[in-house]
Amino acid sequence: MNRLRAPLFEALIRHYESGPESFHVPGHRYGQIYDQEQSIEKEWLSTIMKLDVTELSSTDDLHHPESSIAEAQELAAKCFGAEQTFFLVGGSTSGNLAMILGVCEPGDLIIVQRNAHKSVINGLGLAGAKAVFLMPRIDEETGLATTPSIEAIEQALQLYPEAKAVMLTNPNYYGMTTNLATYAELIHRYNKLLLVDEAHGAHFGFHPSFPESAIQSGADAVVQSTHKTLSALTMGAMLHVQGDRIPRDSIKDVLAAIQSSSPSFPIMASLDVARVMVDRHQAGWFEPGVASAQAFREWIFQADGALRVLQTGDGSAAYDKLDPLRIVMWDCTGTLTGFELQKNLEEQGCWAEMADIRHVVLVWGSRTSDDERSKLQAACKQIEHLIRTKPSKGDITMVSASIELDQRTAGQLTPVDFSRKKREHHRMPLVDAEGREAAEMIIPYPPGIPIIYPGEMLTKELIRYILTLAEAGAKFQGAVDSSMQTIAVYSR
Repeated sequence: MNRLRAPLFEALIRHYESGPESFHVPGHRYGQIYDQEQSIEKEWLSTIMKLDVTELSSTDDLHHPESSIAEAQELAAKCFGAEQTFFLVGGSTSGNLAMILGVCEPGDLIIVQRNAHKSVINGLGLAGAKAVFLMPRIDEETGLATTPSIEAIEQALQLYPEAKAVMLTNPNYYGMTTNLATYAELIHRYNKLLLVDEAHGAHFGFHPSFPESAIQSGADAVVQSTHKTLSALTMGAMLHVQGDRIPRDSIKDVLAAIQSSSPSFPIMASLDVARVMVDRHQAGWFEPGVASAQAFREWIFQADGALRVLQTGDGSAAYDKLDPLRIVMWDCTGTLTGFELQKNLEEQGCWAEMADIRHVVLVWGSRTSDDERSKLQAACKQIEHLIRTKPSKGDITMVSASIELDQRTAGQLTPVDFSRKKREHHRMPLVDAEGREAAEMIIPYPPGIPIIYPGEMLTKELIRYILTLAEAGAKFQGAVDSSMQTIAVYSR
């Protein structure tokens, strides 16, 4: 098997170059529907449509792969170090749903870290499972949440021997990573599955400066968003599995149920090509981005201005290593919030990945150039000038740390039932909702980590945090009232 080929991508090209006449879906017929148009639509869409086909004898079937898709998935498994790899066209969301639904029957219990993506919460609801939530560790420098401690996981495994699996998220949105090898060893000693949402770590393990991947660390099933840090199209992701514990047939059946029966061939082809770029260039594929990101870190450090960036993570008790392709930046004077930093960067043509109340997160591509870095540095110089001309608000700190600490004493090792039972609920002012059970998820997006989920108690600290985010300009998913003046609560 030639690892320097992209079999699915090449199969699509061969099919198009054979001059096929389309009497099948999709209706654009290889983009020919626009042949008589001289328009911007044709200019932008026609090329990708040449590869946008359906399940034909020459293209294979994602739900029953036998030729080019099967070979592409085998090559991906070899590249990423898995025993089997499934292509995903619904992003890491579909992979997280598949892991949970493939492992859990209704009423089953799973151990989950509290700061999980909303897709994990939705998966628990679809499965009708129960979850024991573990509170994450908090990084003292930033107030950001990472993974739970290994001691917390062992405590939960001892208290709940019936648990089917432990599900962790690593890295977090800020690039903070935990080496999971010891976690995998512990969890397997209890004969449980380790499931990992590694959406932001598709590049892990491919460069000496990168953290080890979850598959390399011994996880049973790992989801990666290949579109986030490699070169696949948006929604392109992979689910990697290994070992005898994971129920592969069950996961395969779930994927056939939750993924479209007409999956996007351009997305799948881009997964194939993203993999071949790594196989072809190895660590060299990432060297320009790694060097550029490090140069930016050094530039910020030497400038010694108001802007700060998170360094390597050495010495933190909350995580082991920082992803070198992710820059976490903030204003140490407290003059600008993270949302204001993001807005100022956008005004100068530099679009960040996300912001929170204090930080802005910048994601470096594997090939980010020095010219792109120079444009960002010029924008940062303008922001430094703006900071010097504005009065400081004082230190802007994340209040999430105090929330997490408050919830450590709130009985979080009690299972939460996600069965889909209907309960009466109503809306009320958020400021008056202390002590009530939320009836909707409140999700700042990005990063898509629920602050609260249905059935969880609204504390004074949680209410204050939600209102602070809303006042600072955060965008919310899940909530009917995006201004967060009101919230749905279950009736007493």
